[in-house]
Amino acid sequence: MSLASGGAARYLSAMSQTRPPKSLLRPVGRAIADYDMIRDGDRILLGLSGGKDSLSLLHILLHLQRHAPVRFELGAVTVDPEVEGFEPARLKPYLAELGVPYHFRAEPIMERALGHMTKDSYCSWCARMKRGTMYTTAREAGCNVLALGQHLDDLAESFLMSAFHGGRLQTMKAHYRNDDGDLRIIRPLVYVRERQLADFAASAGFPVIRDNCPACFRMPTQRAHMKALLAGEEAHNNQLFKTLLSAMRPLMDDDSHKNIYNFPFSGRKMGKC
Repeated sequence: MSLASGGAARYLSAMSQTRPPKSLLRPVGRAIADYDMIRDGDRILLGLSGGKDSLSLLHILLHLQRHAPVRFELGAVTVDPEVEGFEPARLKPYLAELGVPYHFRAEPIMERALGHMTKDSYCSWCARMKRGTMYTTAREAGCNVLALGQHLDDLAESFLMSAFHGGRLQTMKAHYRNDDGDLRIIRPLVYVRERQLADFAASAGFPVIRDNCPACFRMPTQRAHMKALLAGEEAHNNQLFKTLLSAMRPLMDDDSHKNIYNFPFSGRKMGKC
């Protein structure tokens, strides 16, 4: 998946205008180091939805590919769930301009979901289906790592959803292996706030696909409620996400995550304080 010579020239021209700010590179670098995400010789496939988060991660990884001491290759994949309003066509020429190998997969996920989901579960069901397609694409492309663009806000929302509705201390993992053990999944943005990515995408003029999953915006979701709840709390506590990250750190590690959320509850009544 290396860059061709002509692609490299176009890539260097484009990248000179989209250098990620240090305010993004520092937390991404810390996350990669803390969780040993990128190793020498890795062949990374990025899940590219066309939203601000995945496009920002694309340019961060391209920057690291040029400057980091660890050598790795990078490609991208977009999974089209075939929902009305999702128009990813602009991504193909954009990735070609950057010289990044690009894979496009169309799957009738929305159609299949109608017979498998409850009204609140489309997002999680769709994510699982997309991830399965990305796993298959990574294997076909000879990649050993799948990079996803979830950020700190996403982890905090998942944490609350799991505690409020699932009765578990759980959130997204920063780095883990899939069930088959042949792919590593990494989330380099786990220390980054969503608003930082929005600012970077806007200032760099990325070809962001707005509302890149329209079905999610038409259906009621627990995640949207948690996002609003967190925004309200942060208005009264500007350290909210810093303290939430401290609380979630043990859950973001693969092994300790399993130990914590599977901890048995004795069911004994608590006495009065």
